[in-house]
Amino acid sequence: MLRFCTILLICVFSPGVYAQESETVAPTQTSEVQNTSAENNAGKSIKDYTVIDIILAGGIIGHTIILLSIVAVALMIEHFMTIREKNLLPPGLADEVAKNLNEGKWNDAAKLCRDDPSVLGIVLTAGLKECEIGWDSVEKAVEDAVAEQAARLYRKTEYLSLIGNIAPMIGLLGTVVGLLIAFYDMASLEGYQQRAGDLAGGIYLALITTVEGLLVAIPSLSAYAIFNNRIALLIAETTYVADQILRPVKKKLAKARSTG
Repeated sequence: MLRFCTILLICVFSPGVYAQESETVAPTQTSEVQNTSAENNAGKSIKDYTVIDIILAGGIIGHTIILLSIVAVALMIEHFMTIREKNLLPPGLADEVAKNLNEGKWNDAAKLCRDDPSVLGIVLTAGLKECEIGWDSVEKAVEDAVAEQAARLYRKTEYLSLIGNIAPMIGLLGTVVGLLIAFYDMASLEGYQQRAGDLAGGIYLALITTVEGLLVAIPSLSAYAIFNNRIALLIAETTYVADQILRPVKKKLAKARSTG
């Protein structure tokens, strides 16, 4: 299993050795150098290359994909640490605010919300600011605050979507460049068998960048969908909790309106 995983990692992270291949088939080389290079590479398989060697031979396109993968991993870690229930709905805040509102301590409840930078705190602060106007204004302020916070969280995950969409394009660009190099080099070689063998190797190396791009895109888009679903769930829960907390405010405003 360990050997299989090692071979798999080498295969999927191989951006291609265009520079090395082009040296072995360059038209300015002598036939003696070509034969020597062919003999040296004849028995060399993908297992003979280390991951570092292949990455370093990938050129600008391969390095760009590797950089995108690092950024994607960093974003995933950041989102995993920040888009969590305890950050958006801190434990204890809802109970404390509800307790103060039930006891008529509206100023204390508002202070608790202002001092808490969480999504729930921001939403409740927006609602409590409109208490003097009426419940309709409170409800509208809560809805607007929820929508604003949801949009802010969704914007954070857009970078994962961006990376997931451009990584395959960059990989395809690397493949096209690799194929151009392979066909250009094949034009300078003589002999059908030599052309066919070298062309197959060049195409194989060219396709590696596409594999790299897909390996970056698939986890990025998957993480984007997962985080968006988590945001939708937490925002819905925030709306429900805020509505439950503000029920005493609704009752009091409705009573004041009926008696007034």
